[in-house]
Amino acid sequence: MNIELLSALALFAFVSSISPGPNNLILLSSGISFGTRRCLSLLFGINLGFMVMILAIGLGIGEVFKHVPVLYDWLKWISTIYLLFLAYKIACSSAINTDQSQAKPMTFLQAALFQWVNPKAWSMALSAIAVYAPSFKLESTLLVAMIFTLINLPCILSWLLAGDKLSETLKNKRKVQLLNYFLALLLVMSVLPTIL
Repeated sequence: MNIELLSALALFAFVSSISPGPNNLILLSSGISFGTRRCLSLLFGINLGFMVMILAIGLGIGEVFKHVPVLYDWLKWISTIYLLFLAYKIACSSAINTDQSQAKPMTFLQAALFQWVNPKAWSMALSAIAVYAPSFKLESTLLVAMIFTLINLPCILSWLLAGDKLSETLKNKRKVQLLNYFLALLLVMSVLPTIL
């Protein structure tokens, strides 16, 4: 891969990783509710789960969607329903660091598996492979996955840190509830382009 293409891939990875989407909104909300330290497994689950998704698409799953497009349609609707459920859960979450024994962020495995129902993750991974590794060769797929993993981690970490920082200023339960409503609305809005 030449330097121009590598630079374009890095820019695409940065813009798509830093922009709002289900992963980043969940990290922001979790950072507010649980703080950075308790959400590290969530953070790394998202990052490594997305890397596995890129590798899987680059090594053949992307071809399945080309030959059986109805599978992609089913995935889109299942993903949309799940994300709307998550938006509901965020909207109903009203307190920061309440009952610690019951409330907890997504685990590493839950976050990694969440990538498979995240429409933005699918869009990012399919686009990255289609544009930057269209030959489905192992070397180019590994390079795309590595670039995305390295750039994605600090981008998504910034959302988690922002949530943690916001929790310091959001001591009022009403303010937290309003912010959660707003985050839930943003999550719903991030899903709308996939169904329209």
